[in-house]
Amino acid sequence: MDRRITPSHRIRSLVRNSNSAFHPKHLSYKWFLLANVMLGTFMAVLDATIVNVGLPKIMASFGVGLDKIEWVITAYMLAMAVALPTSGWLADKFGYKRLYFIGLFLFTLGSMLCGRSSDENMLIVSRVIQGLGAGTIQPLGMAIITREFPPNQRGIALGFWGISAAASVSFGPLIGGFLIDRFSWPLIFDVNIPIGILAMILTIIIQSEYINRKARKFDVVGFISVTIFLPLTLYTLSQGNAATNSEGWHAPFILGFAAVALIALAVFITAELTVDEPLLDLRLLLNHNFGIANIILVIFSLGMFGSTFLLPIYLQNSLGYTALQAGSVFLPVGIIQGITAPISGRISDKINPKLPLFIGVILFSFSFYLNSNLSWLTELRYIMLSLYLRGFAMGLMFTALSTVSLSEIPREKMAQASAITNSIRQLGGSLGVALLATLLSSRVSYHAQIFGGAVKPNSEVYQQTINKMKYHLQYDAGSSSTNATKLSQTLLLSNLNKQAYIQGINDDFLIAGIITLIGGIPIIFLHTKKTKIQNLPPNE
Repeated sequence: MDRRITPSHRIRSLVRNSNSAFHPKHLSYKWFLLANVMLGTFMAVLDATIVNVGLPKIMASFGVGLDKIEWVITAYMLAMAVALPTSGWLADKFGYKRLYFIGLFLFTLGSMLCGRSSDENMLIVSRVIQGLGAGTIQPLGMAIITREFPPNQRGIALGFWGISAAASVSFGPLIGGFLIDRFSWPLIFDVNIPIGILAMILTIIIQSEYINRKARKFDVVGFISVTIFLPLTLYTLSQGNAATNSEGWHAPFILGFAAVALIALAVFITAELTVDEPLLDLRLLLNHNFGIANIILVIFSLGMFGSTFLLPIYLQNSLGYTALQAGSVFLPVGIIQGITAPISGRISDKINPKLPLFIGVILFSFSFYLNSNLSWLTELRYIMLSLYLRGFAMGLMFTALSTVSLSEIPREKMAQASAITNSIRQLGGSLGVALLATLLSSRVSYHAQIFGGAVKPNSEVYQQTINKMKYHLQYDAGSSSTNATKLSQTLLLSNLNKQAYIQGINDDFLIAGIITLIGGIPIIFLHTKKTKIQNLPPNE
């Protein structure tokens, strides 16, 4: 039987009398609890976005390339994907307050270690600790709010909770850019420490413990197999074309890791379909709408997370933006998404969820197409147009997709459905970062070879270009004749490499747009009859 655990500590007894606002039966308790959960959610989501603008500085600080630094993002998302399905069981078994506090502690500890990392390997390990904390905070926050608020207030409570996440998306890159420009990149992690400590103190004071005595058995086989499958898959994808891997996809260690990952995936699927109480009830994916919606979600996540990873690097490395300038361009995205999401929900309820979904897919794909025509002279207004469209498209798509995906799921299966959706979204995002980073490295190399092969030192055009640059360096910059010749050749090569890099980013965005457009095809097969769409709590 579910029951509340009466606190016994003296400090708690001072605030747990029936007249205290922190008593579970007090009318104000649930609102203080909501504020406590919103603080943790804001911090967790903030760090998923704040790091993007810091990647160029971190790369320069550690002297590493894109194939290594991508793991700063991938490790965080991967750890979240592992923690998401297990957090519900652990909370039922050991207590929601206790596990929420542990999640905050892990996130704060990971943040402290990130800020003190001496190399990229320590930073990646610290990001795993952070991700485990974030993967605990987010699903438990939603579960706590859903449990404490009655059905007639649950919508507005979840709406406020969603605002904290949307605010992080908008302000994360901006805050990160400011801290990096004015101070240094470790501060984007250190800023979490006082917030985390405050959130832990408030959790001790405000939250009342809750343990579910009907907790299901833990699926050990499912947990171990998925924990093996996820990191090995992403590592294989990221290292297939890495600069440190001269043998490419045929390298023995790549083939070995791929084989182990496939075996782990087979074990995981078999376990989840056969055990009575699976870690993730994959049988829910056999539900028509839920299965199709999650296929669409994976495809959308590939482009969404991958593009968020690419654009700050382009802005800083190619256009020379500061971290603050690069972060500020993302400010309107979350705001537009927050305004558009309720409109999408209204259209889904009154007309048909397919309408905002189709419009969103077209706009989302078109925004990627706009980004596939970038150059080193691209103006800010052109970049902002693509981001305006992306924010509008995301607001349209994800609300409608959440509505239709849960339309045929029984209420008692909602928790499992939410765990599957969150895990799939994180997995899709991790795959998106890994795939697009790998693709970027290979396409930059390809274009560098093409551009380099097109240069003919004996051609008239080449000689004219070198002579003009040499003349400028010699007579306007005061360089000697010998130095001017060498420097002009170096500048020409540097320009070719810069063009190859931008062209590689353009190829990435074009691929993301094509993938997103393909993701619109399954929408046709969704069931959207009004008799089947229920008024269910939003799936975050």
